[in-house]
Parts: sequence; C-alpha cells; structure tokens
Amino acid sequence: MSAWKPAYLVYGDDHGRIGERRANLRRKAEQEAGAQGVEAFEGDAAAPDAVAAALRAMTFSIGHRFLVVDGVERWKDADVKAHVLPALKAMDPATTIAFFGRDDTRTKTSAALVDAVRKNGGVVGEEVMLKAKDLPRWVVAEAAKLKLTLDNAGARALVDAVGERQQRLSRELEKLALEHGPGARLGEEAVAAVAAPSAERQVWGLIDALVAREHKRAMHAFLELREQGESLPRLVPLVARRLREVLAVAVRLEAGESPAQVKAALKMAPWAADRRIREARGTDAPALRASIEALAALELASRGMSDVSEDTAALRTLAVIAA
Repeated sequence: MSAWKPAYLVYGDDHGRIGERRANLRRKAEQEAGAQGVEAFEGDAAAPDAVAAALRAMTFSIGHRFLVVDGVERWKDADVKAHVLPALKAMDPATTIAFFGRDDTRTKTSAALVDAVRKNGGVVGEEVMLKAKDLPRWVVAEAAKLKLTLDNAGARALVDAVGERQQRLSRELEKLALEHGPGARLGEEAVAAVAAPSAERQVWGLIDALVAREHKRAMHAFLELREQGESLPRLVPLVARRLREVLAVAVRLEAGESPAQVKAALKMAPWAADRRIREARGTDAPALRASIEALAALELASRGMSDVSEDTAALRTLAVIAA
C-alpha cells in the first residue's frame, strides 16, 4: 500500500517555507516515479478546469502518478466546487496531486479547496509568517532544537539584523550552531558577529547604497535580494522601516543632539544603533523624507496599482531615490 496521500495542499504567506516543501515533495515524487511520472501545472495550465481534466485523463504511465499544481491562491470557491471537487472524488488511487498556494494581500487560497482536500483523504499544511513580536521567542525555541542556548537579547538582535523571514532566521541559527557547537550559550555579541555580514548582503547593502545615492550599487543590491527570494511586498516595508529609523536619528542630530545622546535614546542593539547613526550622518532629513514618500508609492505598485511590472516599478523608484 502506497504511503502517499491522494492530495496535499500547502498554502500561506510564508513563501520561502512553501517553496522548500514543494521542492521536497517533488524530489521524493521523482525518486519514486522518475521525472516522467511528475506533471507540473503553472500559469494558464493551472486553471481549475484544466487541472480537473488532467486528473480525469487516462495515462499509460506505469506506477504512481504525481501532479504538482502552483498558483491555487488565485482559484475561486465556485470553480473549485464545479471542477476540482468532482475530480478529486473520482481520482485514480495510483495518483497523488499536490496544490501550492502563496497567499498575499491580494489573493487567498480558497476555503473550498482546503475543505475538499481534507474531505478526500488529503493533508493540508498552512505555512504562516509569525508576527514580529513573536519572532524572538520562536528564535529561542529553534536555537534550543540545535542545542544552543540563546538569550532574549541575542534573539532580538538576530531578528533585527536578519529580518523577519523565518527561513532566513533558521539559516543564521544553523551558522551559529556550526560555529559554536552544541551546548553553547550565546548572547547579543555572538549573534552580531555572525549575523551582521548576512544582513549586509541582504537589506543593509541596499539601504547603504540608497542613502549614499550610489545608483549602480543600489540596483545590484536590489537585484541580488530578488534573486534570494525577497518578495517586493515584504521588502519595501522593511526598507521603509529602516529609512524611517535613520530619519528619526537624522532629525535628532540636526536638532543638536550628540551621537551619544541619540544612541542612549534608541531602543535597539548597540551595534545597530551605531549603524543607524552612521547612516544618518551621511545624509539629511529632507532626502530621507523624499525617499520614504517614493517607497510609499512603490508599495502601492507592489499591490497591483501600476501599469508596469513590480520589478520595473521598483527599479524606477530606486533610481529616483539614488539619483
């Protein structure tokens, strides 16, 4: 008897984790059925009626058959009930179908699909990004799984340096575990030493270039972030948040406060406060305000309120900021 369930649904707003689970499932499917036994459906081919037709189609393949369907976050309840549900009920026992839905502010995976997979003997997994306030506690727990003792200050420093993506936080914890070994007790300094270079490659490199108005470096940093899997709806608020923090520091400095006074007032890791002060001293408040306004317009574009693609809108905005 096959260990495979007839259907799987993985959905949510943690796109990195969903991508990992999709890759794992496909690898295992190809190990069992070979590449020819796995059919992928994307774009127009992943419409509910087309997927239902593929489920009903007769094949001459020997052994288990696998269908991998992306983009189900665009499906409507009515289409699921009309096309997919009947096809699931009539599925060949030697077939497994896996659905993947990447939710965001505009699209949500159909509740009817969730219900259909469960009622037809399938497995549903929701991958949800944790709220920012819950991340340090999660980091401490994940560190414990790697036999590390990470204090709260260290966990907060890691989130501040790396960002809020759990997938990336997990990679940084693995680096800490490799460097310090099982049983290590780590705090803020140890985290900063390992995580700060990663942050530079990710978001700080882009912010440094924008603040310094280095157009070429800003474009390169943005494209690198996109290649690493950063989505624009998450990247824009993250950059804007950092720029607002730098703006607050710039305003204080321009008002006559000393760097030491500013640092004492900032509620963040000392090394992070030093970085924000350096950023602020290299620019001015009006330039930062203009940058934040441009990013606000880009955020609207990332939600579909633009006639051009996300990346085109982003590159145009970054060019204006770094000019």
